[in-house]
Amino acid sequence: MLIYKIFRRPEWNAFRDAGRTLGAPVDLADGFIHFSTASQVAETAAKHFATESDLVLVAVHAEGLGADLKWEPSRGGALFPHLYRPLELTEVAWDRSLPLGATGHIFPEGLL
Repeated sequence: MLIYKIFRRPEWNAFRDAGRTLGAPVDLADGFIHFSTASQVAETAAKHFATESDLVLVAVHAEGLGADLKWEPSRGGALFPHLYRPLELTEVAWDRSLPLGATGHIFPEGLL
């Protein structure tokens, strides 16, 4: 199963350069890296990145993250994947630009 992380472009560039990341400022504050499932990622983008246009959507295979990936209740009690260790660049399945269109973010075809 693929899970998704949204990065601002500078965060993504720093991750690519370093080969690993502890996430965005919100992740550092919370002590884990926030991910979303395919059914959650559009709401995540709308809630936390509503006016941001230079974003990168990253897909990761959940099963490759091992026991450090925990499924915990968040918005409305839904279970969200949270990673309690650095994310390695080698664990990224793919990345795509996530532009902001007139009615919201434009996700890769077939994702939503």
